[in-house]
Amino acid sequence: MSTPPQIVDDPEAPSGAIGAPTVENETLSDYVRGRIVGLRAGELGNIPIIVGIILIAVYFQSRNSNFLTAGNFVNLIVQMAPIAVIGMGIVFVLLLGEIDLSVGFVSGVGGAICAVLLLPGGTSVPTSVAIVVALGAGLGIGLVQGTLFAKVGIPSFVVTLAGLLAWNGVVLLIVGSRGTIVVQDSFVNGIANNSLSDIAAWVVVEGSVVLYAGIQYAAVRSRKKAGLPNVPTSLILIRIAVFAILGAVVVIVCNSSRGLPYVGVLMIALMLFWTFITDRTTFGRHVYAVGGSAEAARRAGIRVDLVRIMVFGISGMMAALGGIILASRLSSVDTNAGGGSILLYSIAAAVIGGTSLFGGRGTIRSAILGAIVIASIDNGLGLLNVSAGTKFIVTGLVLLAAVTVDSLSRRGRESAGRA
Repeated sequence: MSTPPQIVDDPEAPSGAIGAPTVENETLSDYVRGRIVGLRAGELGNIPIIVGIILIAVYFQSRNSNFLTAGNFVNLIVQMAPIAVIGMGIVFVLLLGEIDLSVGFVSGVGGAICAVLLLPGGTSVPTSVAIVVALGAGLGIGLVQGTLFAKVGIPSFVVTLAGLLAWNGVVLLIVGSRGTIVVQDSFVNGIANNSLSDIAAWVVVEGSVVLYAGIQYAAVRSRKKAGLPNVPTSLILIRIAVFAILGAVVVIVCNSSRGLPYVGVLMIALMLFWTFITDRTTFGRHVYAVGGSAEAARRAGIRVDLVRIMVFGISGMMAALGGIILASRLSSVDTNAGGGSILLYSIAAAVIGGTSLFGGRGTIRSAILGAIVIASIDNGLGLLNVSAGTKFIVTGLVLLAAVTVDSLSRRGRESAGRA
């Protein structure tokens, strides 16, 4: 358990001072005991999802030796990327205790707009402009839906369900009689299909480790400045070491195949960026506060409606980006863009990864972890030549299990007074 701050006499305190506050940090044993108490109270963290990933890997590798090969590992990164990116936006919405059912076809709108603007001929625009317009469209859609929810008072379920239908129609109108639009832009196609060189991949992972260490150091300084206890230094070093080892393993495996995909780097960069937003900014704290209790947040002076509108804007923009990534992976956009399983998989990724459906609890990395599970199941069952129907059944059961764990954990926290 966390050791409470203690006030002790400071021999170097200024003359006349009764005592200077000195904060005692946790020891590693204190931290471990606190985690054990938390586990008993239902604070499971990422343990269930990590155990699930390991079991999935062991099962599919035992059924098909190609599952854990370097080539299939790279395929998994590319397959999970659209789900993870859209899922990151969903995490923000779930943190409010709300839902966004429109993200599937909003991703289709984003991909279709980008593809149409890049068509050779009269409509062709620079690649950067096409991407910005597509992301802007997703942002605008999210802001409109968020405004209807926050200001008009229409439930988010109804607003985004209407959006699901409407944006499906928009995709059909954009693609039109073309049926399928082939993406011919080399940059957009390269997002999901091209990879870093071996040296560049090592530079990226080393830079990521340094950035992660810097984030950890900044967090320690911030808590120390605020007079709050810090986690043990040894634990911080362990975290950095684990991050570095995992990064090195990913690079080694990818480099033994066709290299680390650009989309993998983009996915990790987005995770770090949005994690910084949720953990280190006022807006992020407000999102958690509104999700925990909107009324309490309002009384604390937080502009609840603005937070809600911005969250749905983020969800729409991330959906559009996911649509661009999916268009890159397929090198085309058709009338079914944003349909199929993309909506269900994106929401499932956030929930399976550990984001609570009850609001106020979850992290951005949960979208990554959940996407790993979903992509692994989809990929593994594909290697076993299992039907699409069976894939949906298995994924649905995994989602049900994740929600069950979340519900039981919530009841445990309430019983222990930690909710």
